[in-house]
Amino acid sequence: MSNMPLFWLRIAVALYGAGLVYALIALVLRREALSRSVMPLLLVGAVLHSVSLTEAVSIFGRAVLFTVHQSESLMGLLLMALFLIVYHRYRTTSPGLFVIPVVFLLSLSAALAQAPPHFTSPAARNGWILAHIALIFAGYSALFLSFVSSLLYLLQERSLKSKRATGWLSRLPSLQTIDDMGYRTLLLGFPFITVGLIMGSVLAESTFGPAYFRDPKVLLSLLMWVLYMGLLYSRWSSGWRGRRAAYFATFAFAAALCAWAANYVSGVHRYIAP
Repeated sequence: MSNMPLFWLRIAVALYGAGLVYALIALVLRREALSRSVMPLLLVGAVLHSVSLTEAVSIFGRAVLFTVHQSESLMGLLLMALFLIVYHRYRTTSPGLFVIPVVFLLSLSAALAQAPPHFTSPAARNGWILAHIALIFAGYSALFLSFVSSLLYLLQERSLKSKRATGWLSRLPSLQTIDDMGYRTLLLGFPFITVGLIMGSVLAESTFGPAYFRDPKVLLSLLMWVLYMGLLYSRWSSGWRGRRAAYFATFAFAAALCAWAANYVSGVHRYIAP
C-alpha cells in the first residue's frame, strides 16, 4: 500500500492516543474524564483519519474497505464522527471515556496491519455492497453510543442515590440529558441499519439464493434488528425510559457484538483471501 494513507492514519492514531492518555490520567486523578480542550485533537484526528481512508480508496478502489483492517478503520472513524456530533449537540465529553478507547484500538489495529487486499469474489467490487457496509457500520456506531449512554445513566443514577458522586461522576449530565442522548442516537441509527440490512438482503439473495438466510451472520443481524426495533417501540408505545431502557439497550448491543463476531464464521461475508 502507498505510504501516505498509512502515514495519515498513524498520525490520527497518535492524536486519539493523546486523548485516551489524558482521559485515563484525569480519571485516576478524579478530575473531569475528558476536558473540552482535547476535542480539537480528536477533531483533527478524525479529519486525518478520513483523509487516510479516502486516499486508500483512491489507490485500491472502493473494494479496499472490505478488508478486515480497513473495515476496522472505517468503524473507528464512524464512531468518532458520531461522538463529535453528540458532543456538538449536548456539550458533554462523558461518552468519550468509552468511545475513545474503542476508536483508538480499532484504528491502531488498522495502522499496524496494513496489506494489499486480495479479493476472492467479484461481489466485493460492487458499489452497493460498499453502501450496505457503510450503512450497517453507521447503525452499529449509533447503537454503541446508545449503549454508552445506558452505562452513563446507570452510573449517574447510582451516584445520585448514594449521594457520594466524586470526580468525573460529579460532572456527568443530568439523567434526563443522558436518557435523551441515548434515545436520539437510537433514532439516528435505526434508518441506517434498516436500509443497510434491506440492501444487503436483496443483493445477497440474488447472488446466493435462499441459502443466504441460513447464514449465522444474517440470522444474528436480523435478531439485532428485532431487538433494535423492540427498543424503539418500547419507548414510543410504553414510554420506557431510564433503567429499563438502559438494560434493553445493553442487551441489543450485546446482540450487535454477536452479529459482528459472526463475520468470522459466515460463508456469505467473506470476500477477501486470508
